[in-house]
Amino acid sequence: MKRCLPIFFLLMSATLMAQPEQEDKSLDILYRMLYESEVFSEIFTGFALYDPSQERFLTEKDAGKYFTPASNTKILTLYTALRVLGDSIPAFRYAVTGDSMVIWGTGDPMFLHPALPGDTVGLALLKDTTCQLFFSAHNYKDERFGPGWAWDDYGYSYQPEKSSFPLYGNQVCFSRIKTGEGISAYPPYFRQRLVYNPRMDGTYPRILRREYSNDFEYNDPALSGPPFERTRPFNVTPTLIAQLLSDTLHKPVGCLDLTHLPPLHVKTHYRVVPDTLYRKLMQESDNFIAEQLLLACSEKISGSQSTAEAIRYAQDSLYAGLPDRLLWRDGSGLSRYNLFTPRTMVGVLDLIRQEKPATWRHSVFPAGGVSGTIEDLYANRQGEPYVFAKTGTLSNKHCLSGYLLTASGRELIFSFMHNNYVQGTAPVKKEMQQVLEFIRDNF
Repeated sequence: MKRCLPIFFLLMSATLMAQPEQEDKSLDILYRMLYESEVFSEIFTGFALYDPSQERFLTEKDAGKYFTPASNTKILTLYTALRVLGDSIPAFRYAVTGDSMVIWGTGDPMFLHPALPGDTVGLALLKDTTCQLFFSAHNYKDERFGPGWAWDDYGYSYQPEKSSFPLYGNQVCFSRIKTGEGISAYPPYFRQRLVYNPRMDGTYPRILRREYSNDFEYNDPALSGPPFERTRPFNVTPTLIAQLLSDTLHKPVGCLDLTHLPPLHVKTHYRVVPDTLYRKLMQESDNFIAEQLLLACSEKISGSQSTAEAIRYAQDSLYAGLPDRLLWRDGSGLSRYNLFTPRTMVGVLDLIRQEKPATWRHSVFPAGGVSGTIEDLYANRQGEPYVFAKTGTLSNKHCLSGYLLTASGRELIFSFMHNNYVQGTAPVKKEMQQVLEFIRDNF
Protein backbone atom coordinates (compact mmCIF):
# COMPACT_ATOMS: atom_id res chain seq x y z
CA MET A 1 0.00 0.00 0.00
CA LYS A 2 2.84 2.37 0.82
CA ARG A 3 4.29 1.91 -2.70
CA CYS A 4 0.94 3.12 -4.18
CA LEU A 5 0.89 6.43 -2.29
CA PRO A 6 3.35 8.33 -4.52
CA ILE A 7 1.37 7.30 -7.62
CA PHE A 8 -1.85 8.49 -5.98
CA PHE A 9 -0.36 11.89 -5.14
CA LEU A 10 1.10 12.20 -8.63
CA LEU A 11 -2.34 11.56 -10.13
CA MET A 12 -3.95 14.07 -7.77
CA SER A 13 -1.34 16.70 -8.61
CA ALA A 14 -1.82 16.15 -12.31
CA THR A 15 -5.59 16.51 -11.91
CA LEU A 16 -5.24 19.72 -9.91
CA MET A 17 -2.86 21.15 -12.48
CA ALA A 18 -5.18 20.20 -15.32
CA GLN A 19 -8.21 21.94 -13.81
CA PRO A 20 -6.90 25.52 -14.08
CA GLU A 21 -5.53 24.76 -17.55
CA GLN A 22 -8.92 23.45 -18.71
CA GLU A 23 -10.70 26.42 -17.20
CA ASP A 24 -8.32 28.80 -18.99
CA LYS A 25 -9.19 27.13 -22.29
CA SER A 26 -12.90 27.38 -21.50
CA LEU A 27 -12.49 31.05 -20.60
CA ASP A 28 -10.77 31.69 -23.93
CA ILE A 29 -13.69 30.12 -25.79
CA LEU A 30 -16.19 32.04 -23.67
CA TYR A 31 -14.34 35.27 -24.41
CA ARG A 32 -14.63 34.66 -28.14
CA MET A 33 -18.33 33.79 -27.82
CA LEU A 34 -18.94 37.13 -26.14
CA TYR A 35 -16.72 39.35 -28.27
CA GLU A 36 -17.06 37.69 -31.68
CA SER A 37 -20.81 37.13 -31.62
CA GLU A 38 -22.57 38.68 -34.62
CA VAL A 39 -25.65 39.29 -32.46
CA PHE A 40 -23.81 40.97 -29.57
CA SER A 41 -21.62 43.04 -31.91
CA GLU A 42 -24.68 44.85 -33.29
CA ILE A 43 -26.11 45.89 -29.89
CA PHE A 44 -24.94 47.14 -26.51
CA THR A 45 -24.15 44.02 -24.46
CA GLY A 46 -22.68 43.74 -20.99
CA PHE A 47 -21.79 40.54 -19.16
CA ALA A 48 -20.22 39.54 -15.87
CA LEU A 49 -19.54 36.04 -14.52
CA TYR A 50 -18.54 35.68 -10.89
CA ASP A 51 -17.43 32.73 -8.78
CA PRO A 52 -18.41 33.43 -5.16
CA SER A 53 -16.37 30.49 -3.86
CA GLN A 54 -13.22 32.13 -5.22
CA GLU A 55 -14.49 35.69 -4.75
CA ARG A 56 -13.41 36.67 -8.25
CA PHE A 57 -14.85 37.51 -11.66
CA LEU A 58 -14.14 34.79 -14.19
CA THR A 59 -14.84 36.98 -17.23
CA GLU A 60 -16.42 40.30 -18.13
CA LYS A 61 -17.65 42.19 -21.17
CA ASP A 62 -18.32 45.88 -20.60
CA ALA A 63 -19.30 44.93 -17.05
CA GLY A 64 -18.57 48.45 -15.79
CA LYS A 65 -20.79 50.22 -18.31
CA TYR A 66 -24.34 51.34 -17.53
CA PHE A 67 -27.47 49.72 -18.94
CA THR A 68 -31.20 50.19 -18.46
CA PRO A 69 -31.99 47.18 -16.25
CA ALA A 70 -35.80 47.05 -16.67
CA SER A 71 -37.18 44.47 -14.20
CA ASN A 72 -33.69 43.46 -13.06
CA THR A 73 -34.32 46.40 -10.73
CA LYS A 74 -36.53 44.07 -8.69
CA ILE A 75 -33.39 42.24 -7.52
CA LEU A 76 -32.36 45.39 -5.63
CA THR A 77 -35.90 45.81 -4.32
CA LEU A 78 -35.91 42.22 -3.09
CA TYR A 79 -32.71 42.57 -1.11
CA THR A 80 -33.78 45.93 0.32
CA ALA A 81 -37.07 44.42 1.53
CA LEU A 82 -35.30 41.40 3.02
CA ARG A 83 -32.98 43.61 5.05
CA VAL A 84 -35.38 46.38 6.05
CA LEU A 85 -38.63 44.49 6.63
CA GLY A 86 -37.23 41.24 7.97
CA ASP A 87 -39.80 38.57 8.83
CA SER A 88 -42.77 40.90 9.40
CA ILE A 89 -44.28 43.93 7.75
CA PRO A 90 -46.39 46.68 9.33
CA ALA A 91 -49.79 46.10 7.71
CA PHE A 92 -51.36 49.33 8.97
CA ARG A 93 -51.17 51.71 11.90
CA TYR A 94 -54.06 52.95 14.00
CA ALA A 95 -54.95 55.14 16.93
CA VAL A 96 -58.05 55.45 19.08
CA THR A 97 -59.25 58.86 20.23
CA GLY A 98 -62.58 59.01 22.01
CA ASP A 99 -65.07 56.93 20.06
CA SER A 100 -63.05 57.11 16.81
CA MET A 101 -60.35 54.92 15.33
CA VAL A 102 -58.03 56.47 12.76
CA ILE A 103 -56.14 54.11 10.45
CA TRP A 104 -53.43 54.77 7.92
CA GLY A 105 -51.40 52.65 5.58
CA THR A 106 -47.80 51.49 5.60
CA GLY A 107 -47.50 50.57 1.93
CA ASP A 108 -48.16 46.86 2.61
CA PRO A 109 -49.19 45.38 -0.79
CA MET A 110 -51.00 42.34 0.64
CA PHE A 111 -54.20 43.70 2.23
CA LEU A 112 -57.18 42.09 0.45
CA HIS A 113 -54.94 41.08 -2.46
CA PRO A 114 -56.75 38.23 -4.27
CA ALA A 115 -53.53 36.32 -5.06
CA LEU A 116 -51.81 36.62 -1.66
CA PRO A 117 -52.48 35.19 1.84
CA GLY A 118 -55.29 36.99 3.65
CA ASP A 119 -54.93 38.94 6.87
CA THR A 120 -57.80 37.59 8.97
CA VAL A 121 -56.48 39.18 12.17
CA GLY A 122 -56.18 42.65 10.68
CA LEU A 123 -59.53 42.39 8.95
CA ALA A 124 -61.20 41.27 12.18
CA LEU A 125 -59.61 44.15 14.08
CA LEU A 126 -61.27 46.64 11.73
CA LYS A 127 -64.58 44.78 11.47
CA ASP A 128 -65.06 44.17 15.17
CA THR A 129 -64.21 47.60 16.54
CA THR A 130 -67.15 49.61 17.82
CA CYS A 131 -65.32 52.84 17.03
CA GLN A 132 -66.15 55.05 14.08
CA LEU A 133 -63.48 54.39 11.46
CA PHE A 134 -61.55 57.10 9.64
CA PHE A 135 -58.80 56.79 7.04
CA SER A 136 -55.88 59.19 6.71
CA ALA A 137 -53.30 59.43 3.91
CA HIS A 138 -51.11 61.95 5.75
CA ASN A 139 -47.93 59.83 5.58
CA TYR A 140 -47.95 59.32 1.80
CA LYS A 141 -45.29 61.52 0.19
CA ASP A 142 -45.01 59.91 -3.25
CA GLU A 143 -46.58 60.34 -6.65
CA ARG A 144 -48.99 57.76 -8.06
CA PHE A 145 -46.47 56.86 -10.81
CA GLY A 146 -42.70 56.64 -10.71
CA PRO A 147 -40.32 58.95 -12.58
CA GLY A 148 -39.65 57.82 -16.13
CA TRP A 149 -42.81 55.72 -16.41
CA ALA A 150 -44.89 55.79 -19.57
CA TRP A 151 -47.80 58.13 -18.72
CA ASP A 152 -50.17 56.51 -21.24
CA ASP A 153 -49.83 53.03 -19.67
CA TYR A 154 -52.14 53.98 -16.79
CA GLY A 155 -54.84 51.58 -18.02
CA TYR A 156 -52.70 48.45 -18.22
CA SER A 157 -52.48 45.82 -15.49
CA TYR A 158 -48.67 45.97 -15.33
CA GLN A 159 -48.76 49.62 -14.16
CA PRO A 160 -51.14 50.03 -11.22
CA GLU A 161 -50.88 53.21 -9.19
CA LYS A 162 -48.89 53.35 -5.98
CA SER A 163 -50.74 54.28 -2.81
CA SER A 164 -50.48 54.58 0.96
CA PHE A 165 -52.97 51.83 1.81
CA PRO A 166 -53.29 49.56 -1.23
CA LEU A 167 -56.42 47.41 -1.44
CA TYR A 168 -57.07 44.51 -3.82
CA GLY A 169 -53.70 45.11 -5.47
CA ASN A 170 -55.06 48.51 -6.62
CA GLN A 171 -56.81 46.70 -9.47
CA VAL A 172 -60.26 45.46 -10.37
CA CYS A 173 -60.90 42.19 -12.21
CA PHE A 174 -63.82 42.14 -14.66
CA SER A 175 -64.99 38.79 -15.99
CA ARG A 176 -67.81 36.91 -17.63
CA ILE A 177 -67.78 33.14 -17.25
CA LYS A 178 -70.62 32.20 -19.61
CA THR A 179 -72.03 33.64 -22.81
CA GLY A 180 -75.15 35.65 -22.09
CA GLU A 181 -74.27 36.38 -18.47
CA GLY A 182 -73.59 39.82 -17.09
CA ILE A 183 -70.10 41.10 -16.32
CA SER A 184 -68.91 40.61 -12.73
CA ALA A 185 -66.35 42.74 -10.91
CA TYR A 186 -63.95 42.05 -8.05
CA PRO A 187 -64.01 43.98 -5.81
CA PRO A 188 -67.80 44.16 -6.28
CA TYR A 189 -67.79 47.92 -5.63
CA PHE A 190 -66.81 48.55 -9.26
CA ARG A 191 -69.75 46.70 -10.78
CA GLN A 192 -71.82 49.86 -10.27
CA ARG A 193 -69.13 51.88 -12.07
CA LEU A 194 -69.28 49.78 -15.26
CA VAL A 195 -71.32 51.08 -18.22
CA TYR A 196 -71.84 50.07 -21.83
CA ASN A 197 -70.35 52.32 -24.51
CA PRO A 198 -71.91 51.63 -27.94
CA ARG A 199 -69.26 53.78 -29.62
CA MET A 200 -66.34 51.68 -28.34
CA ASP A 201 -65.07 49.57 -31.22
CA GLY A 202 -63.14 46.32 -31.25
CA THR A 203 -63.70 42.71 -32.20
CA TYR A 204 -62.58 41.47 -28.75
CA PRO A 205 -63.75 42.41 -25.22
CA ARG A 206 -62.49 45.83 -24.11
CA ILE A 207 -62.87 47.53 -20.73
CA LEU A 208 -61.36 50.99 -20.40
CA ARG A 209 -61.43 54.09 -18.23
CA ARG A 210 -60.19 57.65 -18.52
CA GLU A 211 -57.02 58.48 -16.63
CA TYR A 212 -58.52 60.23 -13.59
CA SER A 213 -61.84 58.41 -13.53
CA ASN A 214 -63.08 55.19 -11.95
CA ASP A 215 -65.97 54.84 -14.37
CA PHE A 216 -65.22 51.87 -16.62
CA GLU A 217 -66.73 51.35 -20.08
CA TYR A 218 -67.12 48.14 -22.05
CA ASN A 219 -67.87 47.34 -25.68
CA ASP A 220 -70.34 44.93 -27.27
CA PRO A 221 -67.99 41.86 -27.48
CA ALA A 222 -67.48 42.09 -23.70
CA LEU A 223 -71.16 41.34 -23.21
CA SER A 224 -72.06 39.16 -26.19
CA GLY A 225 -68.81 37.47 -27.16
CA PRO A 226 -66.97 34.51 -25.61
CA PRO A 227 -66.11 34.44 -21.87
CA PHE A 228 -63.23 36.68 -20.82
CA GLU A 229 -61.30 38.18 -17.91
CA ARG A 230 -59.67 41.61 -17.78
CA THR A 231 -57.71 43.19 -14.95
CA ARG A 232 -57.58 46.99 -14.90
CA PRO A 233 -55.95 49.42 -12.44
CA PHE A 234 -58.17 51.92 -10.70
CA ASN A 235 -57.39 55.55 -9.91
CA VAL A 236 -56.47 55.67 -6.23
CA THR A 237 -57.66 58.55 -4.05
CA PRO A 238 -58.11 58.77 -0.26
CA THR A 239 -61.86 58.93 -0.82
CA LEU A 240 -61.83 55.75 -2.89
CA ILE A 241 -59.75 53.91 -0.25
CA ALA A 242 -62.33 54.89 2.38
CA GLN A 243 -65.18 53.78 0.10
CA LEU A 244 -63.56 50.41 -0.62
CA LEU A 245 -62.90 49.84 3.08
CA SER A 246 -66.50 50.76 3.86
CA ASP A 247 -67.79 48.38 1.20
CA THR A 248 -65.56 45.56 2.46
CA LEU A 249 -66.15 46.04 6.19
CA HIS A 250 -69.88 46.78 5.77
CA LYS A 251 -69.62 49.87 7.94
CA PRO A 252 -68.98 53.54 7.20
CA VAL A 253 -65.38 54.73 6.89
CA GLY A 254 -64.65 58.44 6.71
CA CYS A 255 -61.64 60.45 5.54
CA LEU A 256 -59.67 62.97 7.54
CA ASP A 257 -56.33 64.73 7.68
CA LEU A 258 -54.46 63.35 10.69
CA THR A 259 -52.44 66.56 11.02
CA HIS A 260 -55.49 68.25 12.53
CA LEU A 261 -55.60 65.85 15.47
CA PRO A 262 -53.65 66.10 18.73
CA PRO A 263 -50.77 63.66 19.31
CA LEU A 264 -52.07 60.10 19.34
CA HIS A 265 -50.96 56.87 20.90
CA VAL A 266 -50.18 54.87 17.78
CA LYS A 267 -50.46 51.11 17.52
CA THR A 268 -49.27 48.92 14.67
CA HIS A 269 -50.75 45.77 13.26
CA TYR A 270 -47.99 43.52 11.91
CA ARG A 271 -48.20 40.46 9.70
CA VAL A 272 -45.67 37.85 8.58
CA VAL A 273 -44.02 38.35 5.21
CA PRO A 274 -44.71 35.10 3.32
CA ASP A 275 -42.35 33.71 0.70
CA THR A 276 -45.32 33.74 -1.69
CA LEU A 277 -45.03 37.53 -1.75
CA TYR A 278 -41.43 37.36 -2.95
CA ARG A 279 -42.21 34.57 -5.42
CA LYS A 280 -44.92 36.68 -7.00
CA LEU A 281 -42.56 39.64 -7.09
CA MET A 282 -39.81 37.72 -8.87
CA GLN A 283 -41.51 34.98 -10.86
CA GLU A 284 -44.41 37.08 -12.14
CA SER A 285 -42.32 40.26 -12.19
CA ASP A 286 -45.08 42.05 -10.29
CA ASN A 287 -44.54 45.81 -10.60
CA PHE A 288 -47.16 46.69 -8.02
CA ILE A 289 -45.55 44.58 -5.29
CA ALA A 290 -42.12 45.99 -6.11
CA GLU A 291 -43.25 49.58 -5.75
CA GLN A 292 -45.21 48.98 -2.57
CA LEU A 293 -42.32 47.12 -0.93
CA LEU A 294 -40.08 50.17 -1.27
CA LEU A 295 -42.85 52.35 0.17
CA ALA A 296 -43.20 49.90 3.07
CA CYS A 297 -39.44 50.07 3.64
CA SER A 298 -39.57 53.85 3.64
CA GLU A 299 -42.44 53.89 6.12
CA LYS A 300 -40.60 51.57 8.48
CA ILE A 301 -37.42 53.66 8.23
CA SER A 302 -38.88 57.16 8.49
CA GLY A 303 -42.61 56.97 9.23
CA SER A 304 -43.54 58.34 5.81
CA GLN A 305 -43.87 56.72 2.42
CA SER A 306 -41.36 57.92 -0.14
CA THR A 307 -39.67 55.76 -2.77
CA ALA A 308 -36.77 58.20 -2.95
CA GLU A 309 -36.26 57.90 0.82
CA ALA A 310 -36.10 54.08 0.66
CA ILE A 311 -33.64 54.22 -2.23
CA ARG A 312 -31.49 56.81 -0.47
CA TYR A 313 -31.31 54.62 2.64
CA ALA A 314 -30.45 51.49 0.64
CA GLN A 315 -27.76 53.28 -1.36
CA ASP A 316 -26.09 54.72 1.71
CA SER A 317 -26.20 51.60 3.88
CA LEU A 318 -27.02 48.33 2.11
CA TYR A 319 -25.26 49.02 -1.19
CA ALA A 320 -22.40 51.26 -0.12
CA GLY A 321 -19.88 48.53 -0.97
CA LEU A 322 -20.98 47.97 -4.56
CA PRO A 323 -18.36 48.66 -7.24
CA ASP A 324 -20.37 51.23 -9.21
CA ARG A 325 -22.68 54.10 -8.31
CA LEU A 326 -26.40 53.33 -8.60
CA LEU A 327 -28.72 55.45 -10.73
CA TRP A 328 -31.88 54.06 -9.17
CA ARG A 329 -35.34 55.66 -9.40
CA ASP A 330 -38.08 53.08 -8.72
CA GLY A 331 -38.78 49.62 -7.33
CA SER A 332 -40.12 47.85 -10.41
CA GLY A 333 -37.82 48.86 -13.25
CA LEU A 334 -40.59 50.57 -15.22
CA SER A 335 -38.52 53.75 -15.09
CA ARG A 336 -36.32 54.45 -18.08
CA TYR A 337 -34.08 56.49 -15.75
CA ASN A 338 -32.61 53.47 -13.92
CA LEU A 339 -29.02 52.69 -14.88
CA PHE A 340 -26.96 49.82 -13.42
CA THR A 341 -23.84 47.94 -14.44
CA PRO A 342 -23.59 44.14 -14.81
CA ARG A 343 -21.05 43.93 -12.00
CA THR A 344 -23.44 45.89 -9.76
CA MET A 345 -26.14 43.31 -10.47
CA VAL A 346 -23.67 40.55 -9.60
CA GLY A 347 -22.80 42.36 -6.38
CA VAL A 348 -26.45 42.52 -5.26
CA LEU A 349 -27.02 38.88 -6.17
CA ASP A 350 -24.02 37.95 -4.04
CA LEU A 351 -25.50 39.87 -1.11
CA ILE A 352 -28.70 37.87 -1.49
CA ARG A 353 -26.62 34.68 -1.63
CA GLN A 354 -25.05 35.58 1.68
CA GLU A 355 -28.47 36.34 3.16
CA LYS A 356 -30.48 33.35 1.89
CA PRO A 357 -29.62 29.68 1.20
CA ALA A 358 -29.71 28.18 -2.28
CA THR A 359 -33.00 26.37 -1.62
CA TRP A 360 -34.74 29.68 -0.89
CA ARG A 361 -33.17 31.52 -3.82
CA HIS A 362 -33.97 28.74 -6.26
CA SER A 363 -37.60 28.69 -5.12
CA VAL A 364 -38.09 32.46 -5.28
CA PHE A 365 -36.24 33.33 -8.48
CA PRO A 366 -37.67 32.12 -11.81
CA ALA A 367 -36.30 28.65 -12.57
CA GLY A 368 -35.28 27.76 -16.11
CA GLY A 369 -37.77 25.46 -17.81
CA VAL A 370 -40.00 25.48 -14.73
CA SER A 371 -41.36 28.83 -13.57
CA GLY A 372 -41.77 32.49 -14.17
CA THR A 373 -40.49 34.43 -17.13
CA ILE A 374 -37.93 31.74 -18.09
CA GLU A 375 -40.19 28.69 -17.93
CA ASP A 376 -39.50 28.00 -21.62
CA LEU A 377 -35.72 28.42 -21.43
CA TYR A 378 -32.59 27.29 -19.57
CA ALA A 379 -33.37 23.71 -18.65
CA ASN A 380 -31.00 20.78 -19.19
CA ARG A 381 -31.80 17.69 -21.26
CA GLN A 382 -33.60 16.13 -18.29
CA GLY A 383 -35.82 19.21 -17.96
CA GLU A 384 -34.10 20.35 -14.78
CA PRO A 385 -33.27 24.04 -14.34
CA TYR A 386 -29.68 25.18 -14.34
CA VAL A 387 -30.47 28.92 -14.33
CA PHE A 388 -32.33 30.74 -11.54
CA ALA A 389 -32.56 34.32 -12.66
CA LYS A 390 -34.67 37.45 -13.09
CA THR A 391 -35.45 38.79 -16.52
CA GLY A 392 -35.89 42.45 -17.36
CA THR A 393 -37.56 43.53 -20.58
CA LEU A 394 -38.59 46.90 -22.00
CA SER A 395 -38.73 48.03 -25.62
CA ASN A 396 -35.35 47.18 -27.20
CA LYS A 397 -33.93 46.08 -23.84
CA HIS A 398 -33.49 42.62 -22.34
CA CYS A 399 -31.56 41.59 -19.24
CA LEU A 400 -31.07 38.37 -17.29
CA SER A 401 -29.26 38.20 -13.95
CA GLY A 402 -29.07 35.41 -11.43
CA TYR A 403 -27.48 32.10 -10.47
CA LEU A 404 -26.16 29.33 -12.72
CA LEU A 405 -25.48 25.74 -11.70
CA THR A 406 -22.67 24.07 -13.65
CA ALA A 407 -22.33 20.39 -14.46
CA SER A 408 -19.43 20.17 -12.00
CA GLY A 409 -21.62 21.39 -9.14
CA ARG A 410 -20.48 25.02 -8.95
CA GLU A 411 -22.92 27.87 -8.42
CA LEU A 412 -21.86 30.94 -10.37
CA ILE A 413 -23.43 34.39 -10.46
CA PHE A 414 -23.96 36.16 -13.77
CA SER A 415 -25.53 39.24 -15.29
CA PHE A 416 -26.39 39.63 -18.98
CA MET A 417 -27.59 43.10 -20.01
CA HIS A 418 -28.59 44.14 -23.55
CA ASN A 419 -29.79 47.55 -24.71
CA ASN A 420 -30.69 49.13 -28.04
CA TYR A 421 -31.39 46.20 -30.35
CA VAL A 422 -33.86 46.53 -33.24
CA GLN A 423 -34.43 42.95 -34.45
CA GLY A 424 -36.53 41.71 -31.55
CA THR A 425 -35.63 39.70 -28.46
CA ALA A 426 -35.56 36.18 -29.98
CA PRO A 427 -32.02 36.28 -31.46
CA VAL A 428 -30.68 37.85 -28.26
CA LYS A 429 -32.22 35.11 -26.11
CA LYS A 430 -30.89 32.39 -28.44
CA GLU A 431 -27.36 33.75 -28.26
CA MET A 432 -27.58 34.11 -24.48
CA GLN A 433 -28.69 30.51 -24.13
CA GLN A 434 -25.69 29.27 -26.12
CA VAL A 435 -23.36 31.18 -23.82
CA LEU A 436 -25.03 29.99 -20.62
CA GLU A 437 -25.13 26.38 -21.82
CA PHE A 438 -21.41 26.54 -22.54
CA ILE A 439 -20.75 27.83 -19.02
CA ARG A 440 -22.97 25.09 -17.58
CA ASP A 441 -21.08 22.34 -19.40
CA ASN A 442 -17.49 23.63 -19.06
CA PHE A 443 -17.07 25.18 -15.62
